[in-house]
Amino acid sequence: MPPIRHPLHDGRWHFQHGPIDLVIGAEGEAAAVQAAHEAAWRRFQPLLAELVSELSLLRLAIAGEAGPCPLQGEVAQRMWRACRPHRQSFITPMAAVAGAVAEEIAAIYASEGIARAWVNNGGDIALHLAPGQSVRVGLVANMARASRVAGAAGAAGAAGSRASGAPALDGHFEIRAEWPVRGVATSGWRGRSFSLGIADSVTVLAATAAVADAAATMIANAVNVDDALIVRRPAHTLKDDSDLGDIEVTVQVPPLAPASVRQALQGGARLAQELRVRGLIEAAFLVCQGQAWAEADARSGAAGLVLTGGAAQAVGLRAMGAGLNAHRPSHGPADDLVDGPDEVPISDPAEGRTPGLTDTAGRHLRRPTRQGAFAEGAS
Repeated sequence: MPPIRHPLHDGRWHFQHGPIDLVIGAEGEAAAVQAAHEAAWRRFQPLLAELVSELSLLRLAIAGEAGPCPLQGEVAQRMWRACRPHRQSFITPMAAVAGAVAEEIAAIYASEGIARAWVNNGGDIALHLAPGQSVRVGLVANMARASRVAGAAGAAGAAGSRASGAPALDGHFEIRAEWPVRGVATSGWRGRSFSLGIADSVTVLAATAAVADAAATMIANAVNVDDALIVRRPAHTLKDDSDLGDIEVTVQVPPLAPASVRQALQGGARLAQELRVRGLIEAAFLVCQGQAWAEADARSGAAGLVLTGGAAQAVGLRAMGAGLNAHRPSHGPADDLVDGPDEVPISDPAEGRTPGLTDTAGRHLRRPTRQGAFAEGAS
């Protein structure tokens, strides 16, 4: 099937080719935005074929003593570079594919006359922000809850309002142009790809979308605990061409003892702190069965993360070394506190996306997908 595109009702574009599914928005001078959209479409059309041509190498684990990158394509090399820092654990370049594709297209919008742009590849978000610009990102910590609400909203014919059943936000943060964040990704066992861990969601902010994608995958894998109640299956029995082969992935997580959840979160928190100290990420927010943990650099937007509702209650029980602001709203729904002109719309419930993150208007960022591991998003 050839690549297709169509405009959305609010000026955004939808590009789709096989598994690549982009929602693109841009603001700025009309002529510059239109020219960038056309350039993005030209770049998008051959991308899938480029990746398929190197798929056998992209599915190979990066060796512990990795030498020069064996890949040829620009996007394939970006995937490999994003995953290479994690090579002491099992990882293939496919862990960064969605973020790397989003990043490739977002780069086209970094041109004169474009104030800001966002490329959402099934939930992995790459941003362009001109000096002085910012974007507000809304967080939904429990993807299972978001998926249930999104399904109900879709059945009712919802078109994007909170009243239609979009999930309330658990928090929000602002990314400013002067901060070193241009990628946001969320991973968890309920997402569209496989995960080794039990995190409901792990949201990562990083310098690029590919780096955020790879890091979110690894941190979500590390949110883990041995418990006989957790159901795991070899990846190849669920998807015969999975790059994970016979590695067991998570397919079902029942309610666990609070101590087990804490132990799992601590494993992810240790890795998140290590990655931040190494300069690979700016921030990470981890959620598992009502408990949460955050790791943030003071320079990043997440250092000013405002948590609301259930997420605030969870964070209030932990020592959060990032100086996060946890509170219960004093009026209306939690997301009333974050609606405003700076919100960046990414997608709508009617367009079939359920979020790990939503935009601040509550619009959904990704399609419902099978259980697995990546469920990323931002706005």
